[in-house]
Amino acid sequence: MSYNIKFNENIEKTNYKNLDLKTQEFIKEIALKYQFSFQELRQLIDFAIDFKMWHEDEIEAVFKEEYANKKQAFNDIRKRWEELRVRPNSYKNFSKELYKDDVRKFSFRTYEASQVALGSCPVASENTRCCNLLTLDAVQSCGFDCSYCSIQSFYNQDKIGFDKNFKDNLKNLKLDPNEIYHIGTGQSSDSLMWGNKEGILDALFEFARTNPNVILEFKTKSNNIKYFLENEVPKNIICTWSLNTSTIIENEEHLAASLEKRIEAAKLVSQKGVLVGFHFHPIVHYENYLEEYGKVYQTLIDTFEPSKVALVSFGTLTFIKPVIQKIRSRNFKSKILQMPLSDANGKQSYPLEVKKEMFKHAYESFKPWHKEVYFYLCMEDVSLWKEVFGYEYISNNQMEEFMKMSYMNKIRKL
Repeated sequence: MSYNIKFNENIEKTNYKNLDLKTQEFIKEIALKYQFSFQELRQLIDFAIDFKMWHEDEIEAVFKEEYANKKQAFNDIRKRWEELRVRPNSYKNFSKELYKDDVRKFSFRTYEASQVALGSCPVASENTRCCNLLTLDAVQSCGFDCSYCSIQSFYNQDKIGFDKNFKDNLKNLKLDPNEIYHIGTGQSSDSLMWGNKEGILDALFEFARTNPNVILEFKTKSNNIKYFLENEVPKNIICTWSLNTSTIIENEEHLAASLEKRIEAAKLVSQKGVLVGFHFHPIVHYENYLEEYGKVYQTLIDTFEPSKVALVSFGTLTFIKPVIQKIRSRNFKSKILQMPLSDANGKQSYPLEVKKEMFKHAYESFKPWHKEVYFYLCMEDVSLWKEVFGYEYISNNQMEEFMKMSYMNKIRKL
């Protein structure tokens, strides 16, 4: 069988279709010239996608005119790719303009679920310490367009789904009145960006009032707090913001509210008497990242009273393979995959040494809050807890109990 026939048969099993036509032609040209193996060709295509996504010199520019053989050619491109991943990312050549041609347009659909979707945290594992959060899927898919988001691999991200039966299904949800529940609404979509569309917040506020044994957490990157300011908020609702540096928000958290708008929204909600919290997840490793995150941590300390803050969590980028493939299919500019990926309990994430640096720096920066605020690591290896906090939990259940006890104590003081 000729190489040309083999190329045409195998190319559909790669990300070749995600390349622009010019790069497709170049890849085919060098493949026919050097007759790369299928695995080499598959990796070269991913390298080409990554070079363009990272806003670095494209493969056509770094591929030399002549190599002695295919091994030399492949190793030269792989070396270039590895060098770009080892050094800290720089966003100096990035700007919002790079995203302007890839702005997502969303459409809405309604569906009728037979019961409310209350599930367990999808990433719970004995290898990573998890709080056993229960998740309530009020909306399917998110209207923000964060480059690293795992939601994009679970739903059609261009279609936002609303359950027409959500209010009635929520009323019919049976809970044990003698048990404390911690339920989050920000796993399948942003908790606040939709406001009260389809009566979602009406239903959730009523659910919180009816079930005082539920700690209901709204998690958001939005500043859409109109409903909170205009209505009486049940004391067992906690409103939390996912925060990042302006560098990451502007370049990777497309369409979400700015850092300043998120903090201002949290401030107004806190002044209304609602418990707030902050998630730094993901903390992203890039040039001067510790200094930039440090400024955000200090802004929170200067802005909020720790007695009114329920939680601060830390986590970082952790990918399953389908999410990595989804990111590579987007044909947009992002530095997210330009990181030293290593195995993390079957997923891909930063090496432990990098995580120790980012999490220890984060926790130590919040020293004035240590005695009054609940801090935790989200979806991280159990070995990191002692290193970061100086203590550890023996199980997910123990962490869950301490977390719920801390939140409930603050709710009762309101």
